[in-house]
Amino acid sequence: MTGRNVRWGVLATGGMAATFTADLVDLPDAEVVAVASRSPEPAKAFAERFGIPRAYGDWESLAWDEEVDVVYVASPHSAHRAAAGLCLEAGRNVLCEKPFTLNAREAAELVASARENGRFLMEAMWMYCNPMVRRLKALVDDGAIGEVRSVQADFGLAGPFPASHRLLDPALGGGALLDLGVYPVSFAQLLLGEPTDVVARATLSERGVDLQTGALLSWDDGALASVHCSLVGGTATSASVTGSKGRIDVPYGFFFPDRFVLHRDGRDAEEFTADPADGPRNTLKHEAAEVMRALRAGETESPLVPLDGTLAVMRTLDAIRDRVGVRYPGERR
Repeated sequence: MTGRNVRWGVLATGGMAATFTADLVDLPDAEVVAVASRSPEPAKAFAERFGIPRAYGDWESLAWDEEVDVVYVASPHSAHRAAAGLCLEAGRNVLCEKPFTLNAREAAELVASARENGRFLMEAMWMYCNPMVRRLKALVDDGAIGEVRSVQADFGLAGPFPASHRLLDPALGGGALLDLGVYPVSFAQLLLGEPTDVVARATLSERGVDLQTGALLSWDDGALASVHCSLVGGTATSASVTGSKGRIDVPYGFFFPDRFVLHRDGRDAEEFTADPADGPRNTLKHEAAEVMRALRAGETESPLVPLDGTLAVMRTLDAIRDRVGVRYPGERR
């Protein structure tokens, strides 16, 4: 791909697909060449909106389009296994929205397919590619706060959501945990790795999806993480990392921060702020740039969002759902 644009295909035409496609404009070496939906009309409308040359009314046509270098899968996560799997088997590289799949079994199947076919695969965990989050992790890794002892993170929306909303639909993998809780869990595991034990409680809807969930994750070295997600109340959506020698506080929007504060024992607090050159705090361009960097380097996964890390997060999400009793219709575990 050296010397030419990376050609993107977009699978699905909802809000995330639109946001991602719009953010690709900031990357001059990116080009969206095709879009697909389950029917022709939304694909054509999306293509006209963004000036995309090819619109497909089925996923297969996009998957087998050899002029597409990488497909961004933006379907509801209940369809990620099918959509991303189809693209990988057809020889496409894939960036798949979070949560990666419904469960760890589906995630493992996608990872196996990518490795068998020699294709690039990455979860669209944009938080891991955010420059400020990367800076925070570098400080922690360098020992700025000593050994990490605890992590706290939350993500809640006030709602209310209509009964027909996908977040409340079990058939679409609804609930707070997979849509929102994936961020606090991923943040904790970015800093501490996969927990050794999980305790969780949840409030469930009449249809069996979690309206809010809290979990305590623990590690053999004594570290703890408290994570919370909600569809029934707007939380601070903040995070804090406490170590043996200090603390880092991340205010509202911890998964796309524009600042955080480092407190080191015996020193004045230090505030770190985003570089304006990095663009808006909610941009998705950093994950797209990481995909293109990896493809040009001939890599089949990103060191920023490694597949083993994605699998570990999915195992934790499974464990939390097991504890609170959430199971989706027809789910294979």
